[in-house]
Amino acid sequence: MTIDIFKNIALFFVLVSLQVLLFNNIQFSGYVNPYVYILFILSLPFRTPSWLVLILSFVLGLSIDMFSDSAGVHAAACTFMGYSRSYILSAIKPRDDYDETKTPSIKDMGFAWFVTYAAILTLLHHFVYFYMEVFRLSEIFSILLRVILSSIFSLLLIIFSQYFFSKTGASKK
Repeated sequence: MTIDIFKNIALFFVLVSLQVLLFNNIQFSGYVNPYVYILFILSLPFRTPSWLVLILSFVLGLSIDMFSDSAGVHAAACTFMGYSRSYILSAIKPRDDYDETKTPSIKDMGFAWFVTYAAILTLLHHFVYFYMEVFRLSEIFSILLRVILSSIFSLLLIIFSQYFFSKTGASKK
């Protein structure tokens, strides 16, 4: 349990650093902005209490906001994502329920389950983020295009990181 806490703390700092130093500088014609730091929320263990997920999500978003000078937009999107996480986990729950010792990952839950889980939460995060950034309904089609393209790119990077940093690769199909 203590090792999991240290792994999550290290993951937090690594993802915030990568987002701030690398991924915030990647933009393809203003429509594709990868936000890989949300992998921290996606990878929190199943046994993490909802109140702690909300606090960690807020702190993660606030950390990115401080470095990005984005006035709380990341904090709001991450908090919404953290709030939605328990509902999404309930909606896509396997028949035999979750093993509390596992984490939401490709290695532990399989490719199809993880992609469904990550895609839904990534789309929710990106929609809240881009809508709050623009905050005009007249731009709804532009926002939707940015949400879809950025979500696809972010999701591909998240899936790649799951395979790249997993010791045994995906054990389930």
